This record gives sequence, structure tokens and C-alpha cells, in this order.
Amino acid sequence: MVSVGLLDRSVNRVSEMLELQNASAIVTGGASGLGEASVRALAAKGVKVVILDLDRQAEKGDALAKEVGGIFAAADVTDEEQVIAAVEAAKELGPLRAVINSAGIGWASRTIGRDGSYESAHNLELFRKVIDINLVGTFNVTRLAASAMSLNEPDQDNARGAIINTASVAAVEGQVGQVAYAASKAGIVGMTLVIARDLAPAGIRCNTIIPGFFDTPIYGGNQEMKDHLMKDTLFPKRLGFASEYASLAIELITNGYINGESVRIDTGTRMQPK
Repeated sequence: MVSVGLLDRSVNRVSEMLELQNASAIVTGGASGLGEASVRALAAKGVKVVILDLDRQAEKGDALAKEVGGIFAAADVTDEEQVIAAVEAAKELGPLRAVINSAGIGWASRTIGRDGSYESAHNLELFRKVIDINLVGTFNVTRLAASAMSLNEPDQDNARGAIINTASVAAVEGQVGQVAYAASKAGIVGMTLVIARDLAPAGIRCNTIIPGFFDTPIYGGNQEMKDHLMKDTLFPKRLGFASEYASLAIELITNGYINGESVRIDTGTRMQPK
């Protein structure tokens, strides 16, 4: 039989979740889509957010930063010096306690062409580019941000921070033509537990979100494409809202007992070959 005292202590532990008030965070790909929603969700928790995105997103990023009281940092996630500058900017705002990696690109091409020629096979440089941005870029931000987090003062749980990476259902159910994208996202899923184990002595958690079909600017207002994607959703029969992704990201950041996990958010979708 569990005593009332033990139950009381268990309930009180909720207040010891990772503290975000007056802390800073970095959101990559933060000027639009899932990243933008994450920026808003973090700001609503009292976090000073560094919106890390490409220079071509500066207008959107600056406007969002002004709105939420954060700053925009023009950076390529694969560039070590630019990412370090963004991390240092975050530290100026407060202890860096959270990172959401949502930057990424897609590419559609089959492994071989129809004519069997070497020239029509999947472009190798494009394959490398997708891997470099989605996988290497995610790891680059993770390793540098975690280094800064490791110097934070620990809380009552000896926690210093949390990192959320973003994969895709393509990581486990990639469709025809998604070989580069699926490989990059599968890599993110594959390194999640290893990173969590690496960072555990420093009091830093790492989890990955595996989104299904979300209504973001990536579809460019193509309603026909959206309608096609909705056919594979289970329930609810719609694309996801960016705010739903952000809500899960906040939960994974603040809930101190979730670590090393890759969590699907996709209505029960299972992607078909094409």
C-alpha cells in the first residue's frame, strides 16, 4: 500500500520539470512551418528564443523575433562557426536549456533512371546534400548546443537541458523516390538513443519527433497535393497543425522522464509505397 506521504511527494515532483522561464532556446528552421510554431510555443513559456534559419529567411525571422521578443540568427546548420555564434547569442539571453531542430530539406528522385544509364541514376551530390543538411546539420547543432548546455547549473533532477530533433514517417516508411530524405531522417532516429546515452552524464535529454503529414509552407498552397496526402491519414482525416507538433515538442522538453525516444505524431498514418 502506497502511503499518502509518498503520493504527495510524487505529485509535488511535477513542479520540478525542466524550468524554461527566463531560459533561452534555439529553434532551427524557426522562421516558418513547424519551427515557427515551436518558437511561438516556447515564447509563451517565457523562453527567449534564437530563431536560427538561412539568410534568405531573414525578413520572416526578424519579424517573428520582434513579435516574440527573441532574436534572429542567420546560419546554415552545417556551418560550425555560424552555429556557434547562434549558441553564444542564446547564452547572452539566458541559460540555453532547449533546442528544437526542425531545419531540413526534401528531394524526390528514384535510385535509378528508366533507361538504365549511369547518368540517369540518382544524383550523388544531391543525395549528399540532403544527408548533409538533414542529418549532419542536426548533429552539428546538437553537439554544439549540448556543449553549452553542459555548463548550465543543474536543477533538482540534475537536468541541464533538452534537445528535440525532427525526423519523418519517411524514416520508417519511405515512399518511392524518397531514398535521400528517408536515409537522412532514419539517421536522426538511429542516433537518438545514442545521443541520449552520450549526454546523460551531463544531464541533457534527447528525443526525436516523427511527424506525419503537416500543413506547412512546404506544399506551397498546393491543395491537390494536400488532398492526396490526407487520403493516407487515419483519424482525424486531415493534415496536422504546426501547433500540434509544437505542443509535443514542449512536452518532450519539459517532461523530465522522457528520454531517448522517437515519438510518432501522425494520426496513425502508415505511408504507402507511393
